[in-house]
Amino acid sequence: MKILAVTACPVGIAHTYMAAENLQKAGEELGVDIKVETQGSIGVENGLTDKDIEEADGIIIASDKEVSRERFIGKKLLVTGVQDGIRRPEELINRIQSGDVSVYKAGLKSADEIKKKRKEKENPIYKHLMSGVSYMIPFIVVGGLLIAIALTLGGEQTPGGIVIPEDSFWKQIENIGAASFSFMVPILAGFIAVSIADRPGLAPGLIGGYIAATGSFYGSEAGAGFIGGIIAGFLAGYVTLAIKKIKVPKAVQPVMPIIFIPILASLIVGLLFILVVGAPVAQVFESLNTWLAGMQGASSILLALILGAMIAVDMGGPFNKVAFLFGAAMIAEGNYEIMGPIAVAICIPPLGLGLATFLNKRKFRQAERETGKASFTMGLFGITEGAIPFAAQDPLRVIPSIMVGSMVGSVIAMMANVGDRVAHGGPIVAVLGAVDNVFMFFIAAIIGTIVTALLVNLLKKDVDAVEEEPVDTATEDAGNAVDEETIAQTEKEPEKVEINKLTDITNVDLIETELAGNTRDEVIEELIKKMDASGVLDSSGKYKEAIFARENESTTGLGMNIAIPHGKSNAVKRPAVAFGMKHDGVDWMSVDGSDAKLIFMIAVPEEAAGDAHLKILQMLSRKLMDETFREQLLNVKTKEEAYKLLDTIQ
Repeated sequence: MKILAVTACPVGIAHTYMAAENLQKAGEELGVDIKVETQGSIGVENGLTDKDIEEADGIIIASDKEVSRERFIGKKLLVTGVQDGIRRPEELINRIQSGDVSVYKAGLKSADEIKKKRKEKENPIYKHLMSGVSYMIPFIVVGGLLIAIALTLGGEQTPGGIVIPEDSFWKQIENIGAASFSFMVPILAGFIAVSIADRPGLAPGLIGGYIAATGSFYGSEAGAGFIGGIIAGFLAGYVTLAIKKIKVPKAVQPVMPIIFIPILASLIVGLLFILVVGAPVAQVFESLNTWLAGMQGASSILLALILGAMIAVDMGGPFNKVAFLFGAAMIAEGNYEIMGPIAVAICIPPLGLGLATFLNKRKFRQAERETGKASFTMGLFGITEGAIPFAAQDPLRVIPSIMVGSMVGSVIAMMANVGDRVAHGGPIVAVLGAVDNVFMFFIAAIIGTIVTALLVNLLKKDVDAVEEEPVDTATEDAGNAVDEETIAQTEKEPEKVEINKLTDITNVDLIETELAGNTRDEVIEELIKKMDASGVLDSSGKYKEAIFARENESTTGLGMNIAIPHGKSNAVKRPAVAFGMKHDGVDWMSVDGSDAKLIFMIAVPEEAAGDAHLKILQMLSRKLMDETFREQLLNVKTKEEAYKLLDTIQ
C-alpha cells in the first residue's frame, strides 16, 4: 500500500515538520510506503508528483491552513488538523488502510454535503479566531517588550511605582510600545473578518475592532476589549460574506469588493456595535476586570490552577490559546498578574520533559533523549510545543505530568504576585526585563519543572533494552559466499547516515568563509565543487541539474541574508550540507529583497530525500531564525570557528 500526505500549519515551522516526521515514522512501523509533502515557511518540499498521486491508495492532509485538493479528485482523501498528524499518525494511516475514508469528488452535486461535513470537522469558528490571534500576537509582543525595556532602563522609582519621566528618551520608547498595543483589538477583528470573507472583510473588521476598543463611541470608559474585538471580527466577516452573495449587475461587479462591500459592511458593523453591541459587552468586560482585580486567597489560587492546566493540556492547542489570549487581554488592561502565572506555566512542559531525559536516561530511548535537548531549549524561549513529541508518544503519562507541573508553577507565581508585561512566557521574558518579581518567577518555574520531571520519571517504565538485530543463521553459515551481483548492488545504495545535528553531515572541508563567486550561479558552482571534492557526489553534473531545477521552481533565498539551495538526486551518495559566506552579499531574489550572505547547500540521495530533507531543513530553519546566531556566523574568521558554531545546530 502507498499513502501520501501533506502537512502544513499557519507558521510553517514546528508543527509542519513534526507532523511530517511522525507520519513517516508511523508508516515505517506499520510497513506502509508513505511520502509526505510539507508546505512550510520554506515553501513546498518533497512535493507529490502526478505519478505519486496516480499510484497512491489514499491521501492524508494534516493541515491548519488551506491546502489545494483539486489534484486529489478521485482518490481516498482524509482531511484533518496538523495536531492529528503529530499525535495520531498511526490512526490516520489505519483509516486509509481500512478504507474508512470517502473518495474526494469535488465538483459533483453531492459535494455540498461533503463540504458541510468537512466544515464541521474543521471547526471554522476556531480556525477564524486563531487566524486573528496569529496576526495580533506580534503587536502584543512588540508593545509589551518595548514598554518593559523602557520601564527597566528609563524608569524611576516613586511612591506610586515605577514612572518614566515625560521628557526622557525612554518615554518615547514607551509611547511606541503603547501605540503597538493600540493595534491589538483592530488587528484581531480585522483578520478574523479576512479569514471569513477574504480581503473585502479587512476594512469592516479593522473599523469594527477600533470601535470595540474605543469606548467613547458607546459611552464606556474602558471599551469592549478583546471580547468586543472578537465579536466585531465575526460580525464584520459574516456581514461581508452576506453582502458578497447579493447578485448585482455585471457592470457593478468589478467595484463591489473595493467600494460597495467595504462601505456597506463597515456602516452596518459600526452602527450595530455603537447602538446595540458595544455598551453591554463593555459592561461585561468591566465586570470581569473588577472580579479579577478583587480575587484574593483561594479564588486566585483556583484561577491559577485553571490557567496552568489549560496551558499544559494541549500544548499550543485551543485550551492553551484561550488561556494565553485571556492573559494577553489583561495586559492591555494593565493587569500583569494574570500573565505572570501563565508565563511560568508556558515553559514548564518542555523544560520538565527535557530535565526528565537528563535525570533518568533509562526511561527514554536515544531519539527521545536527543529530543529532550531541543525541548529544554524551546522551554527557555517559552515554546510549549516542545513537549508535543513526548505527549504524542505517551499521552497517558506525559500529559498529566506536565499539567500538574504547570499548575504548581502557576499557583506559586500567583501567590508571589509575579507579573508579566509582555504576552509571552519562559525565562526569556524575565531576562528581557518584562517580569515583576523575577526571583519568584524563576522559583515557580524551577519547582514546576522539577515536579513535571519527577512525575514523568515516576510514571514511565524503563525502555526495553535495545533489540539486537536478529541473526539469520542461514546467512551466517554461508560465510563469505556473497555473489558479485549482490556486492555491486550494495555499492550502489546510498550511504545511511544518522542525522542528530548538522555536523553529522558537514565538515571543515565543506565550509568556505569567503566565497569567490559574485552571482548566484557562481556561488552554487563553487559549493557543488566542494561537495564533489569531499566525495559526496557521484556526478556533479546531475546534482547541479537538481539544484537549478529547484531554483527555477522558486527562489531558495529565504530573506534575512539566508539562502538554502537544495537538491535531491541519485547522484548524491550521502546526505551532506556545504556552507559558505559572502560578506558583501549576492542577489538570490530573496523574498525580502536582501542579498544572501549565509548560504547552506543541502544534498540528499533521492531514496532518502523525505526523512533526511525534512530533518535538515527543520534544524536549519529553527536555528537561523535567531538573529544573534546569524551575526555570530557572519563574524567568524576561520572555517574551524564556523564549524564550532554549526555544531550547535541540532
